[in-house]
Amino acid sequence: MNSSESPLPSTAAAPAVSSDPSDRRRWFALAIVMTAAFMDLVDVTIVNIAIPSIKQDTGATFSSIQWITAGYALAFAAGLITGGRLGDIYGRKRLFLIGIGGFTLASALCGFAANPEMLIASRILQGGTAALMVPQVLSIVHATFPAHERGKVFGLFGAVVGLGAVMGPLLGALLTEWNIAGLEWRPIFLINLPVGIAGLVLGRKFITESKAPKALRLDLVGVALVTLGLLMLLYPLTRGRELGWPLWGYALMAGSALVFLALVLFEREKARKDGSPLVELSLFRVKSFAAGIAVQLTFGIGLGIFFLVWTLYMQIGLGWSELRAGTTGIPFSIAVSFAAGISVQKLVPRFGRKVLQAGALLMIVGLLLYIWESDRYGMSIAPWQMALPLVVMGIGMGLIVAPLTDAVLSEVPKEHSGSASGLINTVQQMGNALGLGLVSVVFFGSISDRLAPEAVGPAFAEAFQHSLWWVAGVLAVIFLVMFALPARPRRHVEGGEDVQDADGAPGEVAKEPVLTS
Repeated sequence: MNSSESPLPSTAAAPAVSSDPSDRRRWFALAIVMTAAFMDLVDVTIVNIAIPSIKQDTGATFSSIQWITAGYALAFAAGLITGGRLGDIYGRKRLFLIGIGGFTLASALCGFAANPEMLIASRILQGGTAALMVPQVLSIVHATFPAHERGKVFGLFGAVVGLGAVMGPLLGALLTEWNIAGLEWRPIFLINLPVGIAGLVLGRKFITESKAPKALRLDLVGVALVTLGLLMLLYPLTRGRELGWPLWGYALMAGSALVFLALVLFEREKARKDGSPLVELSLFRVKSFAAGIAVQLTFGIGLGIFFLVWTLYMQIGLGWSELRAGTTGIPFSIAVSFAAGISVQKLVPRFGRKVLQAGALLMIVGLLLYIWESDRYGMSIAPWQMALPLVVMGIGMGLIVAPLTDAVLSEVPKEHSGSASGLINTVQQMGNALGLGLVSVVFFGSISDRLAPEAVGPAFAEAFQHSLWWVAGVLAVIFLVMFALPARPRRHVEGGEDVQDADGAPGEVAKEPVLTS
């Protein structure tokens, strides 16, 4: 469940345009955009399970495997805010259709990739087109459904998120294991073709066009600087070990700090000139928001490391089949969905920030249990023995992911909530890409370059345990940073202020889901 979140709609969302209860078209539109969101969610988790098959079939190196996963996350992160703004300017329906069409084409290119390089390029294209598609989903819902129906709609979205978390690994395992028409791993991408084509045809018919009355301008220079800075940091991290850590790699990583400094200076000037920067720097004056961004970044790093090394451990280290590895993760996904549901509705209104901190501690406990079990049972460890640490970790993760956005946004000025939510989701995706890049250091860095076949399993198991200590350390940092979050988000404080509704007016609180992939 690598995490990819879609930005919440801009506060400048257009008023509802299809609130007539007799208009059934909006429910068809909902089914279409939910299917697209589900496709994106599944596409991230489905790839991890197929990694050994991809490696064996294409001859991909481990650094190529990292880029197959990190390339998607990087392109998705870099394009999220711009994708949302393009929808506000040119129309959400138009951008959604362009996004789903591009995503479908990119999926076909992934499915027919002749070599690792083509697959990496196609995955980057897939991430970029997902960044056009996904931000429109909740914006279309806001523009299509009246406020009194949105609670029901967001409940359906929550179910889709939970289903996507469970179905991704399982579907990937089945499609790879069945080896349909001798295509091995390729159906995990090709399955998107009929779904995407149907979404494209039906979306043109049933989705109503909407735009924001006051959309911000594009900041393409900001996007370019963010992407360049991340590439300068990620490329040497991913390839450094294979190339013997050359001097130019360290120079690129040091240079990335200068690029990010240039980004800050440019964004400050752009905010002064036209008020439409990619990153609203004034938000970082809000302590809870700055802390929340730090939490999102480090949480993304931890998850990026964990999910990739977990797959490598089970399928290459232990030699498990795709189906065995996929079904092993089901208790984890169910635990995340369950805890996410009760955290927002039951726990956070009563205990506030302590719920998120309890989640971080539970994830650390689960990781320590996993390290202990992996060490104790060695190569004979069974899926049922992994269930306990995975459930503990899943509950902990669910307690964090669902209420975190709420907590981070609770003290942000209303006029900046759209920019802030987009930035939160972008930063988590950047963290995810960085975590995937760090796998070469924390996982492969502890494995010898030359291993006898019989030594691969034990070496991967040891590297897995080593990586989990890193993830536990990241979560310990997250626990401490969470003290800077509000003790209780404003909307849960008794007698608290009215919170802006989805149309930008004071009123009822719109409980919005977070789409994660």
